[in-house]
Amino acid sequence: MFRMWAKIIKDNHLLRDTTICNDKDMTRTKKVLGAMDELCYEFDLGVPIWLDSNIADFKRNAKTRFRQESFIEHIDFDYLEIQVIEED
Repeated sequence: MFRMWAKIIKDNHLLRDTTICNDKDMTRTKKVLGAMDELCYEFDLGVPIWLDSNIADFKRNAKTRFRQESFIEHIDFDYLEIQVIEED
């Protein structure tokens, strides 16, 4: 089972969160990108751009934060944080 937790944070307060689950036989990259699509649809957001800093953080910690510079449109929160909480 693959599970990713996503949180929208503003002024150090949790505004929204969700957990995306995937038990299909796919590569880790496809699971992560698929979960990103699902959570952005659920949060009604455009899919953020993966900057080099996001990729490095995600490889190192299985966690990263997307701030305004990762989004094309203006966002009403400080950052979107994603974290892989379970992998098989």
